[in-house]
Amino acid sequence: MRNRLIRNQRGAALLETAITLPLILLVSVAIFEFGRAYQTWQVLTNAAREGARVAVITGTPVADIKTAVKKYAEIGGLTVTDGQISLDQSVALGTWTGSQVTISYPFQFIVLNPVAQMVKSGSKTGEALTMSAVAVMRNEGL
Repeated sequence: MRNRLIRNQRGAALLETAITLPLILLVSVAIFEFGRAYQTWQVLTNAAREGARVAVITGTPVADIKTAVKKYAEIGGLTVTDGQISLDQSVALGTWTGSQVTISYPFQFIVLNPVAQMVKSGSKTGEALTMSAVAVMRNEGL
């Protein structure tokens, strides 16, 4: 009788492990994925700020501003193209004018997108998420 009880407890422990282990792994991976997404957003925000800092200097060419943004993003591990950067050097800020730099970046979850595709195949759930960051600063000397 006692051996039978021990076998049943082992089976119950195995079943509980089989149910909880995938959930624990999914939560752990989600924590890492969303941490990576947050880090990407921080790099984009700081790259936009760096571009705005360069843009507020009078007479700075657009190419130099975009180069500053791309360089900062590259240091942060991201590849940003000219098409992902938009610039407006005459934004109205009350009585002053300012420069606005906007960056759009396609972010792809590495593990969560394939998992979402397995759960619901053919959906747009696993597609890239477009992150954007905007920085506005007052122009110098105006």
